[in-house]
Amino acid sequence: MHKNINKKIISIFFCLLLLVGCKKNENVVRIPTASTSGALYGLGYSLAQTWSENIEGTRFFSEASNGGVDNLNIIYDKDAEVSLGVSSIIYQAYHGQDIFKGRENKDIRVIAGLYLNPNQVLVRNNQNINTVKDLQGKNFSAGATGSTTESETLAHLDIADLNRNDLKLENVAPSESAELMRVGKLDGVWIMSAVPAASVTEITRSADAKILEIPKDFIEELKTKYPWYTSYTIKAGSYNNEEDINTSAIKMLLYTRADLDDELVYQMTKSFWENKDALAENNKSLKEIKVEDALKDIADLPVADGAMRYYKEIGIIK
Repeated sequence: MHKNINKKIISIFFCLLLLVGCKKNENVVRIPTASTSGALYGLGYSLAQTWSENIEGTRFFSEASNGGVDNLNIIYDKDAEVSLGVSSIIYQAYHGQDIFKGRENKDIRVIAGLYLNPNQVLVRNNQNINTVKDLQGKNFSAGATGSTTESETLAHLDIADLNRNDLKLENVAPSESAELMRVGKLDGVWIMSAVPAASVTEITRSADAKILEIPKDFIEELKTKYPWYTSYTIKAGSYNNEEDINTSAIKMLLYTRADLDDELVYQMTKSFWENKDALAENNKSLKEIKVEDALKDIADLPVADGAMRYYKEIGIIK
């Protein structure tokens, strides 16, 4: 029921935008992103603005959503054309695995691999939580229902031989989690976001919280079941941390549907990379990305023909 209501709201929203903002015969591309407090919301808005300004005949609209899993369901139902998500859940959606069982989507196509998206597990300092295993029995938020962070939480609990019944697990957005941690109603929250993340900064400063270390041996165990993981170092001083913190990470991907026009996807890919520096001014996660790495760590997912044309044109693939 919730899903149907959500889809109706999205459809009504886009219809209103069409009536107000679009010219006759103008194409529309819809981009679900994440919650308004997340970095992907801002990135989606920037992409929509950049593409609308640089690609004639098409208007791009970004919209808030429940994040990665929700976006893939929206794309599967053809209620949007382009979105962002980590390689893990996109891989699962493409192959119809885990939560996407029975909803295999072989029409997913990658436009670009962007940046490594690290897990940032925040826990209250006074709760003696030093490993994922220590989360047992704690009041913990896995983020919004249907979000990438919920999927990430469950994958890590699996490797720690825990499940959601071992925790007092809640589905609360990071913006709400900060206050709940401050007043002691939550012991921790899982956040997946580029570093530095405003929500992580707020929680570490105001809720007497630290970022949990996820050691490399745990990540190696993760990779035996979930091969898309890699290690990531949160550098000292990124927040209030005096030392480097190791954690797990997955590549963030920009993706589309196979039926989106090849020429349009080519123009989108070209416009993205040619305006990358301008986009990075308001989206710090894009500062270090390179076009040479666009097709690395994408979990062997298929690349959109229009995007492939651009990468061949600039010589990063033969």
